[in-house]
Amino acid sequence: MSDLTEPQLQRRLSLLLVTFYGIGTILGAGIYVLIGKVAGEAGVLTPAAFLVAALLAALSAFSYAELSVRYPKSAGEAVYAYAAFANRPLATLVGLAIVVMGILSTATLVHGLVNYLQVFFAVPRMATLVIAILIMGIIVAWGIGQSVIIAAALTVLEILGLVLILWVARTHYVELPARLPGMMLPVGMAAWLAVLSGAFIAFYAFIGFEDIVNVAEEVRQPQRNLPRAIIISLIVTTSLYVLVSVAALLVAGAEQLSKNDAPLALVYSLSTGKAPIFITAISIVSVLNGALVQIIMASRILYGMSRQAWLPQLFGRVNVRTHTPLNATAFVSLLTIVFAVALPLLSLARLTSFVTLAVFALINLSLLRIKRLDPTRTGVFTVPVWVPLIGFILTSLFLALQLTSAVR
Repeated sequence: MSDLTEPQLQRRLSLLLVTFYGIGTILGAGIYVLIGKVAGEAGVLTPAAFLVAALLAALSAFSYAELSVRYPKSAGEAVYAYAAFANRPLATLVGLAIVVMGILSTATLVHGLVNYLQVFFAVPRMATLVIAILIMGIIVAWGIGQSVIIAAALTVLEILGLVLILWVARTHYVELPARLPGMMLPVGMAAWLAVLSGAFIAFYAFIGFEDIVNVAEEVRQPQRNLPRAIIISLIVTTSLYVLVSVAALLVAGAEQLSKNDAPLALVYSLSTGKAPIFITAISIVSVLNGALVQIIMASRILYGMSRQAWLPQLFGRVNVRTHTPLNATAFVSLLTIVFAVALPLLSLARLTSFVTLAVFALINLSLLRIKRLDPTRTGVFTVPVWVPLIGFILTSLFLALQLTSAVR
């Protein structure tokens, strides 16, 4: 275990800041980048795909909420797995899987950033990927308070951007009563398969609530604020996803959305007849925000596992001036560059969803075991045992379905 006289992380994050932190990374990961890809799989049933993905995410989110109260530590998932199974190699593997998930997610988002930049001018893709990741790594290294305040400010812009899309699409809402049932109610096996295929991609759009638990050692009153932040973040983002996906379908249709690399910019242009300068700028901000938070999360996982003596001490060192784990941040940033350069956007998103589902299945299973070993908890947030049970079953089935599809 690392020497506790060394510099430590500091509790600088209020409920408001940590909630914006969660909302920012979820929004940045999803609607601005992947709505077109989801539409390519689910078609007019894109809102239904987002709802299925939200249900799947919600079960795991409630499990995370209880676990964050029981074990308010950095490297949350690794700590939860160790508490459940007392198996250090398994806990280490889980923690590293989360780091990989954060790296893949950041790489995905930076590809989305480049796509939106192309609306303004042609940019060299590889050089832009590298420069953007390095800039975000520097911001994360600067300090958690500064990083999350920046993230919170960017999150406000993200929400305003989605509200703007809803506003400019308002003239199309007269079509809603006739078209909404066809967007929300799959009929037949083929429709359900399309929804599930879209939901697998849309599930990526909900990645982010689990990032909240990995700044647990930097949150004030974590046993009170962590579960609240997780639940509020998921409610806000699900509502926005469904509303915006409906508006986008009304304006552009599934086919146009699926063929466009900057889908919300397309919706804005079709609605207003104007160049999508403002919404594109907000989209870029959103993507940057999501990526920024993913780098924070991955570096804190490495830090927390190092402090548990599960990884080299190098990753657990905190800079005396910035109170951030600089070595861990640099490592995450460099690996993100490697993946961003090596893989295209959709492959990164699918791979991220796959890793995330596997981790969520194990986290739900961990809570099931922990509740059996230590069932009595009063005065703190808890969930019924059926929540992690159904969460484990559904995430496992969804994962198996995607494995079967990949084999075919």
